[in-house]
Amino acid sequence: MSNLIIRKVAVLGAGVMGAQIAAHLINAKVPVLLFDLPAKEGPKNAIALKAIENLKKLSPAPFGVKDDAQYIQPANYDDDIEKLAECDLVIEAIAERMDWKHDLYKKVAPHLAPNAIFATNTSGLSITALSDGFSDELKARFCGVHFFNPPRYMHLVELIPTATTRPEILDQLESFLTSVVGKGVVRAKDTPNFIANRVGIFSILAVVTEAAKFGLRFDEVDDLTGARLGRAKSATFRTADVVGLDTMAHVIKTMQDTLKDDPFFPVYETPAVLAELVKKGALGQKTGGGFYKKEGKAIKVLDPKTGEYVDGGAKADELVGRILKRPPAERLKLLRESQHPQAQFLWAIFRDVYHYIGVHLESIADNARDVDLAIRWGFGWNEGPFEGWQTAGWKQVAEWVQEDIAAGKALSNVPLPSWVLEGPVAEQGGVHTNEGSWSPASKTFVPRSSLSVYDKQVFRAPLVGETADPKTYGKTLFETDAVRAWVDDRAGENDVLIVSFKSKMNTIGPSVIDGLTQAIELAEKDYKGLVVWQPTSLKLGTPGGPFSAGANLEEAMPAFMMGGAKGIEPFVKKFQQGMLRVKYASVPVISAVSGIALGGGCELALHSAKRVAHIESYLGLVEVGVGLVPAGGGLKEAALRAAEAATQVGATNDLLKFVQKSFENAAMAKVSASALDARAMGYLKPSDTIVFNVFELLDVAKKEARALSASGYRPPLRVTQVPVAGRSAIATIKASLVNMRDGRFISEHDFLIASRIAEAVCGGDVEAGSLVDEEWLLQLERRAFVDLLGTQKTQERIMGMLQTGKPVRN
Repeated sequence: MSNLIIRKVAVLGAGVMGAQIAAHLINAKVPVLLFDLPAKEGPKNAIALKAIENLKKLSPAPFGVKDDAQYIQPANYDDDIEKLAECDLVIEAIAERMDWKHDLYKKVAPHLAPNAIFATNTSGLSITALSDGFSDELKARFCGVHFFNPPRYMHLVELIPTATTRPEILDQLESFLTSVVGKGVVRAKDTPNFIANRVGIFSILAVVTEAAKFGLRFDEVDDLTGARLGRAKSATFRTADVVGLDTMAHVIKTMQDTLKDDPFFPVYETPAVLAELVKKGALGQKTGGGFYKKEGKAIKVLDPKTGEYVDGGAKADELVGRILKRPPAERLKLLRESQHPQAQFLWAIFRDVYHYIGVHLESIADNARDVDLAIRWGFGWNEGPFEGWQTAGWKQVAEWVQEDIAAGKALSNVPLPSWVLEGPVAEQGGVHTNEGSWSPASKTFVPRSSLSVYDKQVFRAPLVGETADPKTYGKTLFETDAVRAWVDDRAGENDVLIVSFKSKMNTIGPSVIDGLTQAIELAEKDYKGLVVWQPTSLKLGTPGGPFSAGANLEEAMPAFMMGGAKGIEPFVKKFQQGMLRVKYASVPVISAVSGIALGGGCELALHSAKRVAHIESYLGLVEVGVGLVPAGGGLKEAALRAAEAATQVGATNDLLKFVQKSFENAAMAKVSASALDARAMGYLKPSDTIVFNVFELLDVAKKEARALSASGYRPPLRVTQVPVAGRSAIATIKASLVNMRDGRFISEHDFLIASRIAEAVCGGDVEAGSLVDEEWLLQLERRAFVDLLGTQKTQERIMGMLQTGKPVRN
């Protein structure tokens, strides 16, 4: 396959989706032209300019770094249409009106470059119908590329060909979207709403139908259908509010208009409550009210009977909650047999979705894997519907579904297709196997895509029924309760040691430090490098993290109970020595970061020879949240980096301005909003690598280790003389802290903690420019940590965090 070089992309339409797609392409360093209509008044590009300005205000933020908005080039169809010829990819993202899209296509088609790929971001219109009127040559370069909202964070992109789209264009686009843009690509058939919205919206409509049947409230349903089922916390009705009720109504209307022969057609009727809300302009979050409404600090929920908003908070019954914690097969059996309306409702929505995907798999997707990944990545489910069915016992569940269809309890009387009940799927116990996933059209288990871009994914998105478990994969060299050290034992891949943590949230305690030290010793003896990588980054609806939530305070508690604050000092010292072992290892230690890297997790990354970070990496020294200071060498590294930066520009007499940012980061517990932001904050260096697809993280980290090794890697020399900012800088920082304390922006205890951070990053009570060594700086951290731990207010903060997971303000 020839390389697809994307030098520039044009996005047509500066609405919500178009502007955010443009923003994420900028995150990935792809130049973008953002087109919209010429403004009737003011600058011709006013519409696109306003959209770019609005991107800076959105939450969650479309940009990894807000200032990158400057790189989107605004354009309009009157003045700039010739610039389309510069673009290798053109993505249309205007409103979902076939006639509007056709009008725009007529205008832009003559200006497209002869080899440019032309794609539409439609969420459900027919790609073939959209290509009507194109020349055969343009039809061959046209396809659907459906991003999910918000495009930066949602892993799914559906790629939809027509019968005439050239296969190599799809392969090239899939490779670009996967590696450069960081997406999980699923190929969908050109059927209404494609895969994710087709199944996901049906699932929501089934929930609405069954909730009404069993008389359940909206907030009650959301408590039942969110995290308890391993789905997005926003569950059903909150998700609808976030997506926008008008958008949801539009997607449902597409199903009504285009699926009249569907055996589930009656379910596609717009729910009366949704129609009424849209009619009133209550469109969800964007208008301040939908199924939910915020009044002051209270979240109210709509009562469909009265049309009024009432106090929320209805929950799952305790009995049903206990059933949901049972193993999958037992859980479904108990839900089906229970007479409790909540249990009956849950069985019904499982049955409805299994029935639907069984009937429709052949028409909407090539195989079952594409359905499961589309729902996981597009709707945030921890497991796809086919995976859930398979885990609960394929044949038994299929028989129960058939019984309900026969009894008239299902949403349609259409029977399950024969492949569900007999033949290879029934014999294998489900649709996913090591050979591949079931395709009813080809009557085989279809293997994963063999595109070369996937060679970079040591693990593909894991599915139930496959045996490549990242927690056991490869050859284990040693394993403790805290860590596993292993190699990828494929030929040519077994020269880099990998260490993965096994603690909750990958926290770092003495046992993890011991395992990490042992792994470094082994790597120094036999391997080119060591990569710290966590397999947890691959699972969940949208993959990513955590790298490490920091030091394991619970593991340190026995030492505190026995010896008080002083009893913790050996724990802190061991942590510091562990970080120095990472820094001065004879082979490169690479931290492969995704998700959160907080406190000690951030310090581990800081001490590594290099960091490879997924774009969605959130680094920060956050110890002030539990009333402590960073003490694993994080403040020491800040002092070293400040001295290095000052020395490079010959400004060692003004070190304060070089430590100021690091002080603020730690004192305010700032966490990066992305890996790009972490680079701006100084937690990542300009030479560190940022990857956009989390599934490529391990491969890239191993390659970085090999590259450093091949270039004759030597650890840094021990730091024995580092100039520090000293007591005058501490006094300057404290003066600003006094104003914040006296103005009641921070508490007395916040003032104390921030003062100790200032002392550590400035090198303590010494003259400005004094030379100290690493051990001196570590001792300052350690002393501050132990002293603060001895205070009642810090102990209150720690207990509050351990009990509630939330910071205590005192």
